[in-house]
Amino acid sequence: MFLNTIKSSLKATFLLLALAVFTSVNAQNTNDYGSIHGNFQIDAQYYNADSLIGAPEVPEKMLSNAYGIINYTKGKFSAGIRYEAYNNVMQGFDSRYKGQGITNRFVRYQEELLDITIGNIYDQFGSGLLFRTYYEPGLLYDNSLDGIRVISRPYKGLTFKGLVGKQRSFFTVGPGIVRGFDGEMNLKELLDSAVSSGFPTIILGGSFVSKYQEDQDPEFNLPENVGSYGGRINVITENFNFFGEYVYKENDPSADNKSSANGETYYSYKFGDGIFLSASYAVKGLTFLAQIKRIDNMGYRSDRDATLQNLLINYLPATTKQHTYLMPAFFPYATQPKGEFGGMGEIQYKFKKGTLLGGKYGTEVTLNGSIAYGLKQIGVNDSATTMTLYKTNYFEVGDQYYHDAFIEVNKKFSKIWKGTFMYANQFYNRNMVQFGSPNAGYENILSHIAVVDITYKYNSNSALRFETQGFFSPNKTNPNAGSWATAMLEWSPSTHWFVAVLDQYNFSNPNEQLQIHYLLGTAGYTNGPHRISMSVGKQRAGIFCVGGVCRNVPASNGVAISITSSF
Repeated sequence: MFLNTIKSSLKATFLLLALAVFTSVNAQNTNDYGSIHGNFQIDAQYYNADSLIGAPEVPEKMLSNAYGIINYTKGKFSAGIRYEAYNNVMQGFDSRYKGQGITNRFVRYQEELLDITIGNIYDQFGSGLLFRTYYEPGLLYDNSLDGIRVISRPYKGLTFKGLVGKQRSFFTVGPGIVRGFDGEMNLKELLDSAVSSGFPTIILGGSFVSKYQEDQDPEFNLPENVGSYGGRINVITENFNFFGEYVYKENDPSADNKSSANGETYYSYKFGDGIFLSASYAVKGLTFLAQIKRIDNMGYRSDRDATLQNLLINYLPATTKQHTYLMPAFFPYATQPKGEFGGMGEIQYKFKKGTLLGGKYGTEVTLNGSIAYGLKQIGVNDSATTMTLYKTNYFEVGDQYYHDAFIEVNKKFSKIWKGTFMYANQFYNRNMVQFGSPNAGYENILSHIAVVDITYKYNSNSALRFETQGFFSPNKTNPNAGSWATAMLEWSPSTHWFVAVLDQYNFSNPNEQLQIHYLLGTAGYTNGPHRISMSVGKQRAGIFCVGGVCRNVPASNGVAISITSSF
């Protein structure tokens, strides 16, 4: 049954792959045909119910996500399609992804004066505070704009963009129309010979974005056109980079700022604004990064009733570290569009070879700290309870939402031994970060986290890696309560093969029946751009994030396979 389901899922991408390979072979024989490239991926899992870890019964037993992309380029012309198939979508993803079809297609013609795209568009204005469309298959996140975009570069150093369309919503588009304009001026390129080579690169930009959605609410008078605008500056020298952006959004009552009181539903008609500042400095052996962000009522969607990650027009950059190790990423932080003030600072220093702390091969040390607070909201007139209107003092903060402070040391001991060591201290306000309410019923999570990662490379193509992590927390009432320990052993006998065994152990859960070992075995084969892997075992419930966008991953017990390829 397992193999039959895999074959059924692969049929969704087989035609695209066969066409791509055939055309690619012909394209290599002559340049007249242009070039074709693309990729495909299939993820599938066979599920076993496991009431002890909370893994649900899956009626289909086998679920899969698959997609294939083909892009064609010839001179100034390019085009592409993406085919997706969900039969049915895997656990942890929105169930509205169901079925199969072409979900992305575009045609583009590029030259210096005019660059025109028709179809699905991915683009970003500035840092994304007003507009960003992108695709992240690991999250099944796709808010592409289905419409038309025109880019013009009438003079060196000047770039203008204009676009209009509707956003993707699963296998259709949302009801709202998005319109945007962005202009950017690179002063160094514009002035060219009038400035010296040492003159910093200064880029000034401005954006305007609006959405239109018909008001069909019989009770509330909702604005049908919601405009937003902002400006930015980027200063770049050989060692220094500064970026700053401020945006303002007109009143936009929506599901993001809706509240309830005394059995009634209320929308917030307050304006929204946001500021993002980032500065970095780098010289040999030393880098420094500092970021500050303040967000107030900046949820912005092309459908005022959409929730979760659906139909987001903008992107709110994360000012917290996106960890790759399991335990530091146990409770990852997601930006709060209702209101947040926070920032991050990081220093990375490499002790030179031959010094006391550098040793024979040098030692790299990273210090990072990030913090996020809510905004202190003050009701205006009679809105103290419902917060339909409120004000904030710009530098006054409310409750703490999150903090993360860690030190990481990377050290090569010899030609065959190297290691990574980390200690982190984290605070996580689960009520606000996950549920947006101080009354959700969960306690705050304070944790101490340690990571040890040792690699033994016993020849040029073979390595053995051991990783152990600890998550120590006194919390008793949250799911996955108590402290955790993980251990992983990974063996790469050659450049193509790898085998790994992972154990996650909830050793101090107050419920002794839930002091469970989550054992997971994985094996895989890689050859150039092609990779196939299979895993067997248990996966704990948790949160998975990429670039500040998160999804809940339910507990599971079963067999999973993943196949990826590019050409």
